[in-house]
Amino acid sequence: MDFNFTEEQIAIRDTARDFAQNEIAPSTIERDIKAEFPFEIIKKLGEFGFMGMMVPPEWGGAGFDAVSYVLAMEEISKVDASVGVIMSVNNSLVCYGINQWGTDEQKERFLKPLASGEKLGCFCLSEPEAGSDATQQKTEAVKDGDYYILNGIKNWITNGKNADIYFVQAMTDKEKGHKGISTFLIDKDAEGLETGIKEDKLGIRSSDTCTVSFNNCRVHKDQLLGSEGLGFKIAMETLNGGRIGIAAQALGIAQASLEAATKYAKTRKAFGKPISDLQAIQFKLADMATNVEAARNLVLHAAWNKDQGLPFAKEAAMGKLLASKTAVNNALEAIQVHGGYGYVREYLVERYLRDAKITEIYEGTSEIQKVVISRAMLKD
Repeated sequence: MDFNFTEEQIAIRDTARDFAQNEIAPSTIERDIKAEFPFEIIKKLGEFGFMGMMVPPEWGGAGFDAVSYVLAMEEISKVDASVGVIMSVNNSLVCYGINQWGTDEQKERFLKPLASGEKLGCFCLSEPEAGSDATQQKTEAVKDGDYYILNGIKNWITNGKNADIYFVQAMTDKEKGHKGISTFLIDKDAEGLETGIKEDKLGIRSSDTCTVSFNNCRVHKDQLLGSEGLGFKIAMETLNGGRIGIAAQALGIAQASLEAATKYAKTRKAFGKPISDLQAIQFKLADMATNVEAARNLVLHAAWNKDQGLPFAKEAAMGKLLASKTAVNNALEAIQVHGGYGYVREYLVERYLRDAKITEIYEGTSEIQKVVISRAMLKD
């Protein structure tokens, strides 16, 4: 792996950093308090090419590599992890899946507007009784001439309230188990598609999360992605790439926590000198920095493997496992360094902790990452 970034990668990182500081940061606290979706910010991200970063230009994307995506995701998430996850779902899950398995007609209809930022996508896999075990899908799609009739409920859907295109897994043949799962692309105005109330969440509050239900929802056969029975494979391979995005989100939170703790330690005085002079604080900062760097290298390794066409599922799982743990631990330590100030909104670190925890849960819990890693090890 080459640890030297190209000029283009550096330019993308710096552009994302400037955008995050100038366009996202001013409204972050207010949107978190109000749980307000960042419509204008997402529109501008699309204009910068950040909503379809790895999609080829002929399909409306920017044509960047996965390493560039990680660099941009970290910078955006360092300022606001809510914006980061909206961007991640659209890039890593929805755009990736359509780009990999879609027909030219599907790419023209669905991928182009998603990659350009004109439209927003969501990924509908989890259900009330099918979270970590995605094989237990209950949503059904029954063939009816040139259509499929969908019935079921999807849970914890990021972008669910504001999405234009729904990337949906449904069972087309119960007898085949997970090999009977298929994937559909559904427009938001499809009859029978309904969204539930927006969840009132602990963190990533500026992103929307809700249930999505299908009540005799008619979907044309042209909206089947890939072929019948390919849905589980599509979902699992898509999630492998998605974990790189969430790991980069966690990196952003971890890095933000480290920077906030370091800055505060240099200015806060106790016993007549900055607390950064205290070994107890120095050791905290050293551990935080070491864990961030280790996690970043794992995540970049996974992204680099993906760019080279090498296996990356194990590396992505390792990156997400360590980056999410580091995000939580660094946020906790940042609060500890800040003392009482760390407990109030003004100093930001309390939000870092609230935002960090979900990175250990969605797109595969930490326990699921360990399953992925150990299976890959034992198969070698």
